[in-house]
Amino acid sequence: MKWTKWLPWRFAISYIAKKQGILDPIPIMARVQALAQPSEVAEPIELIRSGVVFHARGLINSRVIQHNLDWVWPAWIERQFDPKDPSFIPRAFAITHINISNRNWTAVGYPDCPDLPIVDPNGLLTPLFNGWSLDAWLITEDGRRLLPSKLKQVDQRQHLDDGPLIRTVAADEGLELRTKVWVERVDGKMLCRLHISGDSDQAGHLVLALRPYNPEGISFIHDVALNDSRDGWRINNDSTVQFSASADRHHLSHYREGDVNIHLHDREDQHSGQCDVGMATAAALFNLEPGVTKELTASIELNAKPSTPLIDDAWTAVNNQRSTLTCPDPHWQFLFDAAATSLVLHSPDDVFPGPYTYKRFWFRDAAYIIDALLSIGLTHRAERALDRFIDRQTTAGYFRSQEGEWDSNGQVLWILERFFKFTHRRPDKWLNIIKRGADWIIKKRVSTELDAPHAGLMPAGFSAEHLGPNDYYYWDDFWSVAGLRSASRMLAATDPELSQRYVDAARDFEQSIERSLATQADKLRRPAMPASPYRRLDSGAIGSVVCGYPLQLWAADDPRMSDLVEFLLERCFLKGAFYQDMIHSGLNAYLTLHVAQVMMRAEDPRYLDLIDAVADIASPTGQWPEAIHPLTGAGCMGDGHHVWASSEWVLMMRYCFLREEGDHLVLCQGIPERWLEADGPISFGAAPTEFGEVTVTVKATSATETEVRWEADWHGPAPALAIRLPGHQPVWIDAGQSQNQAVLSR
Repeated sequence: MKWTKWLPWRFAISYIAKKQGILDPIPIMARVQALAQPSEVAEPIELIRSGVVFHARGLINSRVIQHNLDWVWPAWIERQFDPKDPSFIPRAFAITHINISNRNWTAVGYPDCPDLPIVDPNGLLTPLFNGWSLDAWLITEDGRRLLPSKLKQVDQRQHLDDGPLIRTVAADEGLELRTKVWVERVDGKMLCRLHISGDSDQAGHLVLALRPYNPEGISFIHDVALNDSRDGWRINNDSTVQFSASADRHHLSHYREGDVNIHLHDREDQHSGQCDVGMATAAALFNLEPGVTKELTASIELNAKPSTPLIDDAWTAVNNQRSTLTCPDPHWQFLFDAAATSLVLHSPDDVFPGPYTYKRFWFRDAAYIIDALLSIGLTHRAERALDRFIDRQTTAGYFRSQEGEWDSNGQVLWILERFFKFTHRRPDKWLNIIKRGADWIIKKRVSTELDAPHAGLMPAGFSAEHLGPNDYYYWDDFWSVAGLRSASRMLAATDPELSQRYVDAARDFEQSIERSLATQADKLRRPAMPASPYRRLDSGAIGSVVCGYPLQLWAADDPRMSDLVEFLLERCFLKGAFYQDMIHSGLNAYLTLHVAQVMMRAEDPRYLDLIDAVADIASPTGQWPEAIHPLTGAGCMGDGHHVWASSEWVLMMRYCFLREEGDHLVLCQGIPERWLEADGPISFGAAPTEFGEVTVTVKATSATETEVRWEADWHGPAPALAIRLPGHQPVWIDAGQSQNQAVLSR
């Protein structure tokens, strides 16, 4: 964006600023913009809008929290504001107070229901998007209180037998509180359930507490009323919480009176109340006898309207459709099942990369998430999401989710080709869309006549935000080349002339990339690729890994890719995982797995160390925040339940067993040798591939031999197979063979 476009507003802004005696923001913003390459869009307006909302809440947090630290706050505030806690963040010059050291939560839900309640690591439930929360406490007559958010340690697990269920156990000084949260369909309604059970060694009360906040900060409650039968709340005149029993006592408080926590021993009930500030709190108390378990269930009706009809027993149906991993590592197994569940939850129509902070659409995240859906057999969900791409293409052919990001067209064309190869269908209804998308890439390129390192590349843009300020990113270029090649192959049968045009355009584009990279290799005195022609080697270079995974544009042993991996491992890894010091400022699970994929493809045995590191930094519920605090292990960036990370774990497991490589299929390349020494079956499938549906089973038959079997429903003649089980001699099987097993020797 050029500031001249702001005329005459720039003069008005400057005048007002000077009149008020504050710094003129126009030259400041101009200097900020000068730190990036000149580009059409300084930053996507969508991200600016979301950032304003995010920090507006942070501004409210700064006016509420630090002046009321005697309240019961969610765990992230209790820790981030505690000077004795490693998560502590000093705030003297922080205008806004936002959660940047404990961004962890886990979504629960139901297939095709867009509402996704979230549960924080200490059991706080936020049932409605961006809304208030419910907490459970125990209090005793002798004054003890069990407040889970104030505990440093609680036990939390996710159970997946009948859909996601989050169980949290908190205990202290003779008190124990257990909660379970899940979503179910009852009489056609979607209900979020919070089941609470408590035990005490003294008489007291189980407390269901209504809280005006969530894992991001304050969420206003202006009105709350207990119903006449004392078994439910009406909140803000638009939401209800139903109790399974009538409250024995009930208390309310507003902001000026402090938290309801300090009123729990009041003699008189309050049935309804208002708070003009929006900080109303309420507590329903249920008698608790010593040594007798008290149980209560709270139910909240979800209000989103699904675009797809919901069905009963939907989790059974979905799990019967998808691929199954069976392995002797229970942690890897759990992470796969939890990740597959996350994919289902976050694909009700569009796919989105998180239940809360990132509950919106990006083509970039969608490409990886849809690839994961395809790779485990959830092709209907993938197709439904792809169909929604059509309305997001502009008349110019641009697939726009955020303006100023030039990777999207390549991503759409690449994932479309994956879909058509996996399903063995023709892209007939997509032909004009594909043409417009490919033509946009060709027109968008910078002129090849420029005497500059970015000649022939995509324009400077925002690209993936974790790469740094606007620049001519190779990430965009590699995606664009892959998109042109995909378009060429998809159009080959219907328009050979246009198909050849896209082949030629991709080749010309690759030559521009090669010229640019050659100048950088001379400058850097090593072949490793930086993020752009105007960057030194830094953590942003992680974006250039894309040419190896998932795009496979280069050979597995290309020295430029190998040298880039070595640079990243040496300079950008911490605790075995990729540490992104730009924007994310944390350990990144999905980018670590990108490097692991490249290393596995190149038969570098260190890939397994990276997978293990990602498994180790997963939350107890089997999730990863977008970025993870390197000291506390908690989330420090993005959504606390990040579905791009989930999709990469699914893809990693699938690629360990089978992956496409040009015209053949590679089997077993990533299976850990330690699995062969453990008892139990090892298998993956049935999984779609570009060549057909395959199930792979591995079994050690002796100390020196291992049997690999595959059951396949090929689209046509069987492809060539390369069986590359670690620790064994590789086996090659020519295309067209009917063979379905091989014995590999150590």
